[in-house]
Amino acid sequence: MSDLRKPSITPLQKILLIAILKILILGAVAAFVVTNVMAKEVPQNQMQIQLSFAPLVKKASPAVVNIFTRKTIVQRERPNLFNDPFFEQFFGRRLPRSKTRKKTQNSLGSGVLVSADGVVVTNYHVVAGADEITVALNDRREFEADLILEDEQTDLAVLRVQAEGVKFPFLKFHDSDDLEVGDLVIAIGNPFGVGQTVTSGIVSALDRSAGGKNVIENFIQTDAAINPGNSGGALLTMDGTLAGINSAIFSKGGGSLGIGFAIPANLVQSVLQNGLDYGRVIRPWLGANGQTINQDLAASLGLDRPSGVLVSDIYEGSAADLGGLQVNDVIVAINGYEIFDLKNMLFRMSTGRLGEKAEVDILRGGKEMTLTVPLMAAPEEPKANPVILKGAQPMAGTIVANLSPALAQKFEVSPFAKGVLVTDVKPGSIAARQGFRKKDLLISINGDPVKSSDQVQKMLEQAKGGWEIILERNGRKAVLRLAR
Repeated sequence: MSDLRKPSITPLQKILLIAILKILILGAVAAFVVTNVMAKEVPQNQMQIQLSFAPLVKKASPAVVNIFTRKTIVQRERPNLFNDPFFEQFFGRRLPRSKTRKKTQNSLGSGVLVSADGVVVTNYHVVAGADEITVALNDRREFEADLILEDEQTDLAVLRVQAEGVKFPFLKFHDSDDLEVGDLVIAIGNPFGVGQTVTSGIVSALDRSAGGKNVIENFIQTDAAINPGNSGGALLTMDGTLAGINSAIFSKGGGSLGIGFAIPANLVQSVLQNGLDYGRVIRPWLGANGQTINQDLAASLGLDRPSGVLVSDIYEGSAADLGGLQVNDVIVAINGYEIFDLKNMLFRMSTGRLGEKAEVDILRGGKEMTLTVPLMAAPEEPKANPVILKGAQPMAGTIVANLSPALAQKFEVSPFAKGVLVTDVKPGSIAARQGFRKKDLLISINGDPVKSSDQVQKMLEQAKGGWEIILERNGRKAVLRLAR
C-alpha cells in the first residue's frame, strides 16, 4: 500500500501565499474603485479636461466697471517760519495764512452695473466728496456718472451713468443668505489701477465684522485676493450672480493677506431698493434697544447658550411697540435667521424693505413666541431745524439740530436721548479749538436746559462772565467751563 502524505508547507511558503492572496484582494478592490471613479469623476473628454472659470468671467466681467474720481482740494499755506512749533507756542495757530492753492486729487476704484439703464453700485469711500466721476467699461468706453445715493453707514453708493438709450450689461443679485463657508467665489476689480483683474477663492467665513467705520456690517469674508482698487468690485458665485460688493481688506502693508471682506448682496439690494423708492437711503428701524446676551446673562435667563438680544427699552410708537415687543423679551431670530448680537439684529432689520413686515421670534418668560413687526422708518419728529452758530462765543463754527430718532439713526446715537445734537464742526473754527465734536449732545448751558436748536445761539450770546456747557459724549457726561 502506497504512503499518501500531504505535502508539507514551510512557514516561509505560508507567508508568501498569504501575501499573494492579499495583493490579489487589494488589486480587485482597487480595480473596482478606479472603474467607478473614472465613470463618475475623471474627465472623459477634452472639454472636461479643460475646466476653467473663463466662461463665467467672460459673461460677468463686462458688468464690472472701473471708477475714476476727481476732487479739488483747497490748501492754505503760511510762511514756513510760522509753521515752526517754537513760534506756535507764542503766536498759536491763528495767524493768517498767506497762500492758498488748489490741488486736484485723483482716486480709483471699482463698481458693478446692476441694471441695463446704467445703475452702478460701488463703495461710498470710493466716490465720497468727488467733483467728477467717470465710469470705464472693460471695452474701454467711458461715461460720466452722477452720484444718486450715498450711505456712509454701509459704505455703499449708487451712481447713474449718463448715457441715454444705451443698454448696459449687468449682474443679477444672489441671495447672500444662501452662501455657505467653503463655497467657491470670484472677485473682479481694478487693483492698484493695473486694469480689470480676476481672482478666485472660497467663502472663508460669514457674519464677520471688519472693525472699520461701517455701522451696519455683516461681511462675507473671502480669501480671493482683494487689493486697493478692488473696492466696489464684484464678488461672484459660480452661477455668475452677485454675492457681494468687495469693500475692505485686512492688511498690515496695503496688500492682500488672504482676508478680504464683501458687503452681502441682500444688504446692497435693500439699500438700493429703499434708496431708489424714496430718493435717499431710509432703512427700517426697530425702535428697541437692548444688550447682547453673554454667558452670565444666558445662565441667569435659563438659556442653554449665549445668543440673542435682551430688550431693555422700546420707543413709543416704533415698529417694536406696534408689533407688541416688550421690555425683557429676548429676540432670538428675525425672519428665521438667528440673532447673535446687536449688530446682527441691526443688519437683519436693515435688509428688509420699508412697507413690508418681519417675523420676530422671541422668548418671553421662557415661552417661545413669534411677533409680526412692520418695517417702518424712524420718525423725523421733532424737525431737525439745523442752525449754524456764529459770533464771539465758544461754539462758533458748529451746526446744531434737534435730535429725533431719524437723526439719531443717521449719527449713530441713542434714539432715547433728547436734546440738541452737534451735527458738524467746521475745521479750524473756534468750536473746533475748544474741543467740540460732531455727535456731542447739548444738555444745558449755564444751568438752563437746551431744548431746541433755535435757542442755542441766544443762550450763548446772553451768557455773562463765561460759559458752563454740559454735554453728553459717547454716553458720558462732560462739563466744559470756558471764560470770555
